[in-house]
Amino acid sequence: MDWDEIDDDLTQIPLPRADQRPLIRPDAWRKAEAACAGPLARAAQALGQVDGVMQMIGSPELRAAITRRLALIEVSAMLWAQGCPIAPDDLGRDQMAAGTAFDLDGLQLGRWALRRLDGQGKLDDLRGFLGLHAVERSGFAGIDGPRLIGADFDAAAADFARSWAALSDTHPITRAAFGRALWRLCDLSPEGDLVESAVWAARRMVGPASALVFVPLGSAGRRIWVAGGDPAENLSRWCEAVATGSTEARHLILRLVDWQDRARRALARVKGQNAERVIMALAAAPQALATDLATRAGCSRDTVERMLTRLQAAGLVRDVTGGLRYRLWTAIL
Repeated sequence: MDWDEIDDDLTQIPLPRADQRPLIRPDAWRKAEAACAGPLARAAQALGQVDGVMQMIGSPELRAAITRRLALIEVSAMLWAQGCPIAPDDLGRDQMAAGTAFDLDGLQLGRWALRRLDGQGKLDDLRGFLGLHAVERSGFAGIDGPRLIGADFDAAAADFARSWAALSDTHPITRAAFGRALWRLCDLSPEGDLVESAVWAARRMVGPASALVFVPLGSAGRRIWVAGGDPAENLSRWCEAVATGSTEARHLILRLVDWQDRARRALARVKGQNAERVIMALAAAPQALATDLATRAGCSRDTVERMLTRLQAAGLVRDVTGGLRYRLWTAIL
C-alpha cells in the first residue's frame, strides 16, 4: 500500500476511536479491597501492633530517634529501588558531605524524603509537599527529568485530588495503594521517580491518632514500588509489604528500647545530659562517626569517645571499620 492509499483510508467515516475508558477505576479497587479482606486484615493488625509499641514509648526523644532510624532505612530502600544505591548510614551523615562517590541528585532526593518522613509537608498541598515553587509559565521543567510546572501541575494535582477522593470510604492502606497508582498516571513526578509517591503513600497510611509518622516498609517496599498489575494483584502485594515491614519495624523498635535501657545503665555514673544525648544519637543512626555523634549530641568529640569506650566495654557498641581513624560505630541490638 502506498502513501496515497493510506491518506484515502483516513478520510473514511467513521474513523477509529481511542479507548475512552479510564485507566484507573475506583470501583475496581473497591472490588480488590473486598477480595483482599484477609491480607488487608493481617496488614492492619501488624500495623496496629507496631503503632502500639511506639505509643508505649514514653520518651519523646527516643521516639524521634527511632523514627529517624526507620526513615533512614526506608529512604535507603526507596533509593535502591530507584537505582540510587545509598546506604542508611551515608544518608545519615551531614547532607552533601558524603562526597562525590555518591549520586548527588540521589542525596538531594534522600534529604527531601527524610524531611517528609519526619513529618514535614502537608499531604493535601502537593505543591508544598513536593517543595515546588510557584511559577508563571506552564509546561515541563527539570534537570533530572521533565516535571509539570505552573498551571499544568496545579491542574494535574486537582485531577489527582478529585480521583483520589472517590475512595474516601475505603481503608487507608487501600487508599494509599490506589493513590500511588493514580499518582503515576497524573504525572505528578518526573518519569522514573518512585520516591515521591512512595513517601506520600507511606504518610497517607497513618491515621490521625497514630504514634507513627509513616508506615515503615523497609526492603519489603521493593515489592510494590517497582511493581504494577491489576488492582487485586497490586493491593495484595501492598498488604503483604505492609505486614512484613510493620513486623520487622516492631522487632527493631523493641530491640532499640531494650538497648537504650542497657546503655543508660552502662552510663549511669556520667553526670549531666550528655550521656542521654549520645544514646539517642546512637539509637537514631544505623552507623555513625564519633564526630557525627558529637554534632547530634551537642558535646565534644572527646566526651563522645569516652562514652563509646564505656559502651564498647559493656558490649553495647562496636566499631564496624576496625581502623584507628574515621571509625564507624553502631549499636549492638
